[in-house]
Amino acid sequence: MARGKSKVRAGGGRVKAARSAARGNSSRASLYDEVTATIIGQLEEGVFPWVRPWSKAKASLGLPRNAVTKRPYSGINILVLWGAVIEGGYPSQDWLTFRQALAVGGCVRKGERGRTVFYADRFVPKDEREQVESGEEARAIPFLKRFTVFNAAQCDGLPEGMVSEPAPLPERELHRAAEELIASTGADFRIGGDKAFYAPPGDFVMVPPQPAFHHQIDYYRTALHELGHWTGHGSRLDRDQTGRFGSAPYAREELVAELASAFLCAALGIEPTVRHADYLGSWLADLRADNRAIFKAAGQASKAAEFLLHCQAAPQEQTA
Repeated sequence: MARGKSKVRAGGGRVKAARSAARGNSSRASLYDEVTATIIGQLEEGVFPWVRPWSKAKASLGLPRNAVTKRPYSGINILVLWGAVIEGGYPSQDWLTFRQALAVGGCVRKGERGRTVFYADRFVPKDEREQVESGEEARAIPFLKRFTVFNAAQCDGLPEGMVSEPAPLPERELHRAAEELIASTGADFRIGGDKAFYAPPGDFVMVPPQPAFHHQIDYYRTALHELGHWTGHGSRLDRDQTGRFGSAPYAREELVAELASAFLCAALGIEPTVRHADYLGSWLADLRADNRAIFKAAGQASKAAEFLLHCQAAPQEQTA
């Protein structure tokens, strides 16, 4: 009789686990739908969340970051928070949770609406942990956790110096940080001709001479875009770059390079612009067909940007 009850309890546990997993899958799907719908709506209105997510007059350039930990956000969270900066006209890229604001002696103003950011992780179910102890391979279940954050401009009483000051564009056309990053990659970076492209078979980047650009800062935006493609080579981040011009895979790779360039521009203090707005139709079609496409593109773009920024940091790390 006891065994029968044990089986019932075990069966009930499996049912609960199945229901929990189903709720989790539904929750993840709703998050993907929610963010994808927001990005699609912005693109349909002609708003690119990665282009000028600040006021020229007063907003700080750079990637959104947590005001308390100073840790920059990555992946889809960059687009979510940049979109919020555009909509709210905030002068800051600094964000924090309600509790963080209270912990540092400030508060979120009454009536302010927060933004949802996402944290992806995996967990091993309790019954699977026993397999790990016995040397077997455990099954890790992915999940998305959401947090609500508020821009520093939505808070009062934050300590002085917590929020970063606006960083104006450099006066000189020669952008030293961008030059250093390009050189640090060790890429086969060729200057000449009248076209900008990355050639996967030869693994080289080609861009026109800087004086050929109507606005010389566009030289760096273009170079960073092509270097974004360069990171996808099989010897580096190994992305699929086999798509032909006009195909969906080609447009997806363009979106990754577009976002990577925007993330790099923000990190280096250069205002991003859209280089390939003509791909908008393909991007929208892909986002409508797959609610995870923008998450994947933003994640791959973050990895590409981090790869290139690490190239710049590596020599300093070696000499430190």
